[in-house]
Amino acid sequence: MKISAQTAAFARRFAKAFTLPEMMITLAIFSLVVIAGLYSHLLGLKMNTFVQTKLQATHKARAALNQTRDEVRSAHAVYVGWGGRFGFTNATDGSNQVGNSLQIYPTTATNTYVRYFTDTTNLTRVEVAGGRTNFQIIASDVTNHIAFHMEDYAGNVLTNAQNYRVVCMIFEFYQFEFAVLQPGKRDFYDYYRLQTKVSRRALP
Repeated sequence: MKISAQTAAFARRFAKAFTLPEMMITLAIFSLVVIAGLYSHLLGLKMNTFVQTKLQATHKARAALNQTRDEVRSAHAVYVGWGGRFGFTNATDGSNQVGNSLQIYPTTATNTYVRYFTDTTNLTRVEVAGGRTNFQIIASDVTNHIAFHMEDYAGNVLTNAQNYRVVCMIFEFYQFEFAVLQPGKRDFYDYYRLQTKVSRRALP
């Protein structure tokens, strides 16, 4: 039996086409590749959010530490004690030189000073100079109330304002980790702790 040229051409085209099982297998492999790509993209977004949160959590606190360090190093006098926006009391001799506040006198003028204090919510900077008062919150989510203390060369907490003292600053705070989650749950918060020690360049 003879096969016409048209029938032979159709048979050749049919032989080159994909069968249904081949199409299903191809579609399954393509779906796996797409799912893997989407998963990788979502994982990258999650890691970016995680890293950005940590960077934002420590950026202001590190800037505050650096600013305080520079002011302490160039200060005429530095005292640790208890205070807030409108007052400051030095830690008395005979007691541990610790407190929630650090008062810095850049010069011998007692009416010009910079004060840092924590209130378990924020780290606030108060600057009094030239008859003007400036308040500035420089770090938020601070959880430790006692953030400042004086140490000797060996790291022991001092009980008097002796020379060659070292100012130790410790900031502890919680930072919300994932902004897309519901806030207010402790499980979604990360804990951070920053610490530095600094002494004045010019000692009395």
